[in-house]
Amino acid sequence: MAGVIAARRRKQRVFRWAVLVVLGVFFLLPLAAMLEFSTRNSETWPLLVNWPKLSDTYPDLAEGIVSSLEQAALTAILMLVLLVPTTIWVRLRLPKLRRFVEFLCLLPLTIPAIVLVVGLAPVYAWVTYFLGGSSLTLVFAYTILVLPYAYRAIDAGLSAIDVKTVAEAARSLGAGWTTVIVRVVLPNIRSAVLSAAFLTVALVLGEFTIASLLNRTNLQVSIELLGKSSATMSVAVSLAALLLAFVLLMLLSLAGGSKKEQK
Repeated sequence: MAGVIAARRRKQRVFRWAVLVVLGVFFLLPLAAMLEFSTRNSETWPLLVNWPKLSDTYPDLAEGIVSSLEQAALTAILMLVLLVPTTIWVRLRLPKLRRFVEFLCLLPLTIPAIVLVVGLAPVYAWVTYFLGGSSLTLVFAYTILVLPYAYRAIDAGLSAIDVKTVAEAARSLGAGWTTVIVRVVLPNIRSAVLSAAFLTVALVLGEFTIASLLNRTNLQVSIELLGKSSATMSVAVSLAALLLAFVLLMLLSLAGGSKKEQK
């Protein structure tokens, strides 16, 4: 009997390693090909890390990088300002509306980006009329786009603590609702807030469809245009963006792991 169990465990171990190897090749081989292609020109990566020279050589790319970073930062801030107080308030004071709020936040996940753009185009005609055609106006569309992922992260953080008991304890000590949210609940869901922010930044840096169809500038649109004139630099920037997203997800994983260890 022990021999049968040991043989079964060996087979499971071999199967797991086989799956890991196949997935590793599937994901890493394209990245290796991108790295090999982007290093065929020895000046590509040094130019990529030399911001003044990059701005002079590829001004459109530099504009796209700056625009995407600004969009990511503003989208994360707007998302947190809207979503964190709302989810906390619904949990504390309006629990019957929780399902409705969850439905509204998850709704963009069911709508393809191309369909979302069709609905946003008339709205952005007015946005352009009042605010101009700046690429930063994409922040409004991106905030809607990231709601499902950010809501899930924040809702999971709130589910991990007894929000109502903590809030009632703070209220019994004389704290106002603002103090309860900012100084009591928010520190307890710090990792969830960071997770939502990291996911937002990763999504905004990789978004192409909405920006392209609304004729706005961001990193992915600049990469697509750059590919027509300099394929090597385009691939190098794409690889750098992928690595940045990977680093953000690793930080997200580490933040979640440190939170579990504290518990």
